[in-house]
Amino acid sequence: MAKRVLVVEDNELNLKLFCDLLRAHEHSVEPVRDGREAVERTRAFQPDLIVMDIQMPHVTGHELIVELKADEALRAIPVMAVTAYSGREDEERIRAAGAEAYVSKPISLARFMDAVNALLEGD
Repeated sequence: MAKRVLVVEDNELNLKLFCDLLRAHEHSVEPVRDGREAVERTRAFQPDLIVMDIQMPHVTGHELIVELKADEALRAIPVMAVTAYSGREDEERIRAAGAEAYVSKPISLARFMDAVNALLEGD
């Protein structure tokens, strides 16, 4: 059965890449370009996984992860942070917010899918 993945990414090229890659692996994908819509779209789509960009305008992925993990109905959904931040303290801060995985950009397609599969196999 296809897993449902919500992709929150403001960069069009990255959004297309992530969505195309996930669809090629037979996942059902819901793209979200504006982080301000992420929580509402998560409620509507009920994904098995959220791929979350961290550096976005209006609201950061870090803020969204905190909000999602504070919501009893959404906190069990695993979040994979995808970010250009690559410092150790950045990863620790993002994981402390509740992200179950952390992949730095530029991404390796194989590493991206390994992280996605590891999180999806956990449910």
